[in-house]
Amino acid sequence: MPTIPHNAVLIPIDMQRAFDDAPWPRRWNDRLDENGLALLAAWRAAGRPIIHVRHDSVEPNSTLRPGAPGNAHRPGFEPQAGEPLVTKGVNAAFIGTDLDLRLRRLGVDTVVLFGISTDMCVSTSVRVGANMGYRVILVEDACDCFDMPDGEGGTIPARDIHRAHVATLRHEFATVLRTADVLDPASAAA
Repeated sequence: MPTIPHNAVLIPIDMQRAFDDAPWPRRWNDRLDENGLALLAAWRAAGRPIIHVRHDSVEPNSTLRPGAPGNAHRPGFEPQAGEPLVTKGVNAAFIGTDLDLRLRRLGVDTVVLFGISTDMCVSTSVRVGANMGYRVILVEDACDCFDMPDGEGGTIPARDIHRAHVATLRHEFATVLRTADVLDPASAAA
């Protein structure tokens, strides 16, 4: 079990309401909220740092645009007092934001990521974070993604997309853990 430093920052990515309704396709992980909320509760109870990331789309008709109901955080995922919110307009949480600066000011080198969607904003943020020199931990069962058209008239199931992206991220960019592993007291540094 890898040890997670006490100052590792938990970064929930795009835990927003829009992803529950059209035009977004079917998702697969029915434990997304349960696992994500357990991570937040553990981090808060331990007084560990959390930085929330929200997608503020610049597309005028997007369900994720500021002011749209779907832009809001999912119930329970709203930042609490003292928990910063970073807003982004692209897939990577590090591009066009002050996330890197915030992390460097905290003196951390390890980030723990989860959210929506595995193959888009989560994967891109994991890759960019690793390329920037952070030790990245991906909590794979606290992520979710969508069924995707294959371009040939078929659909690739969301779970298959998730598995393929997690495998790629595990190969080169991140340590991949499950929620129970992250919450295990043996994984936390003293």
